[in-house]
Amino acid sequence: MTTKVVTAHDMQAQISDLLVLISNGIDVVIEKDDKPFAKLVAIHESDVKRIPGLNKGEIWVSDDFDDPLPDEFWLGRK
Repeated sequence: MTTKVVTAHDMQAQISDLLVLISNGIDVVIEKDDKPFAKLVAIHESDVKRIPGLNKGEIWVSDDFDDPLPDEFWLGRK
């Protein structure tokens, strides 16, 4: 995968060119203060159709899945 890195300041001046790169499959990383700040990527729609109920019965959820966790969990005790 190809990536182009630009500063936040340069991005503003090059947005049209960057959009062309993104549409051609090149990700753009925006840096702020010499650190990666954001990433621009193309959105690809999936050709795979979802089928409702395909995995029915394959997954289960415990009856207590939403019960509060015990204090030992939060305090790191056993």
